[in-house]
Amino acid sequence: MKALFVLLLAQLCSASLVPEREKDPEYWRRQAQETLRNALQLQRLNQNVAKNLILFLGDGMGVSTVTAARILKGQLQHGQGEESLLEMDKFPFVALAKTYNTNAQVPDSAGTATAYLCGVKANEGTLGVSAGVTRDRCNTTKGQEVTSILRWAKEAGKAVGIVTTTRVTHATPSAAYAHSANRDWYSDGEMPPDALEGGCKDIARQLVENIPEIEVILGGGRKYMYPKNVSDVEYPHEEKHRGTRLDGRNLVQAWREAKPHGKVAEYVWHRRGLLALNLSRVDFLLGESLHARVHQLGAVPQQDPCPVLGCWGSCSGQLSSQGCFCLQGMVVPGKAKQALHEAVELDRAIGLASRLTSTQDTLSVVTADHSHVFTFGGYTPRGNPIFGLAPMQSDVDRKPFTSILYGNGPGYKIVAGERENVSAVDFAHANYQAQSAVPLRQETHGGEDVAVFARGPMAHLLHGVHEQNYIPHAMAYAACIGSNRGHCSASARPATPLLLPFLGLLLLLC
Repeated sequence: MKALFVLLLAQLCSASLVPEREKDPEYWRRQAQETLRNALQLQRLNQNVAKNLILFLGDGMGVSTVTAARILKGQLQHGQGEESLLEMDKFPFVALAKTYNTNAQVPDSAGTATAYLCGVKANEGTLGVSAGVTRDRCNTTKGQEVTSILRWAKEAGKAVGIVTTTRVTHATPSAAYAHSANRDWYSDGEMPPDALEGGCKDIARQLVENIPEIEVILGGGRKYMYPKNVSDVEYPHEEKHRGTRLDGRNLVQAWREAKPHGKVAEYVWHRRGLLALNLSRVDFLLGESLHARVHQLGAVPQQDPCPVLGCWGSCSGQLSSQGCFCLQGMVVPGKAKQALHEAVELDRAIGLASRLTSTQDTLSVVTADHSHVFTFGGYTPRGNPIFGLAPMQSDVDRKPFTSILYGNGPGYKIVAGERENVSAVDFAHANYQAQSAVPLRQETHGGEDVAVFARGPMAHLLHGVHEQNYIPHAMAYAACIGSNRGHCSASARPATPLLLPFLGLLLLLC
């Protein structure tokens, strides 16, 4: 009887939350007809050559995360949330990508990064190499290296950039430039002796040596660039932040020295340094914070650009008249509040990029490498706070539960032999770990398909259900780079040159 009463109460509350306009069936009919008109316009396909390519990658941003982030965005703007639109929701073409690795049903970020950046599926834990490479075995790497769309763009004369909220040597961005039998070989200090003796290079070294002409690199993980025990510039007294390199090299210095004579290469490690630069005179930029920096949780700022990710600045006319390729990444942690706020932050970056570019010459793609075992449910009423409780209690243990839950992870807690009572904890706290079904120290990835949103020239090539490695091939075809040039002709009209404010790339290390 009590459960029935709670359900009836929830239904009554839900009815009171329905906006008046939505009670009129004509509202929904008009909305559907407008959507139909917009859909019919897509018959006029945009088949321009893409001068610019922007790939937004939400690490772990599965479909459930996208939906929950949409609701959060609307609620941050004082709406109910469900009716809100993310910037990626406005992209006209949507596909699904199958994320499995060649040897894994549920993938890892290295194998998936190799797929969506290099166009080749690979084994879990390996970067920028074919499935002929076995994880941890350096001697299987030679001759199995595969190149990325970033290199294809660079070889076509485009400016290229990588911006991430994680380490620049993390698996997600590093497949753009590195070839490694182990995603964890950040510096030679993390490599086993046999790999070093076998001639394999660490990922940080490859960042500096493999494609030295990358115009913009912004992210974290600077300790892998410095000799072992060298103090960190920001935290000089903390041992865990000291350099890790065994070869004694200063890779920041090596990065500078690799630049052509007369070119200006700037290295910064905090926002003040970025803002102090005369950007009109900068040819190459390397910015590394200590670790991932995400924005403070709360209302999305409207004026302060920090810390919106800014990769498209590398497309500036000051750098290249041939266009650009930009990879932007973000990391979704196992804490729901942080994950969703960062997804909203990525959405801000997508919106800003959309305002600064034209769909006539810029192909923008938003996707994820994989999902997480993240879900939300519980028959919540319209407008229920996305981090709130379901309107019902469990009919088994008679305790409340949050709408957001995980399939596994550190949120599994037993108190006095029973499931923890969430009403006794601060479940709205940024560090709260939602309850999970299976106890693990770290939550796992999910194995389902992820969404691919596309807008701009040849965006219609991303449709239906694809293997994940198809993504860079479709993007390369749109831009006439890499091996996809048979359809391109010298008479093809180039897109209008794009001039973007270099300030765009200032916004990561805030």
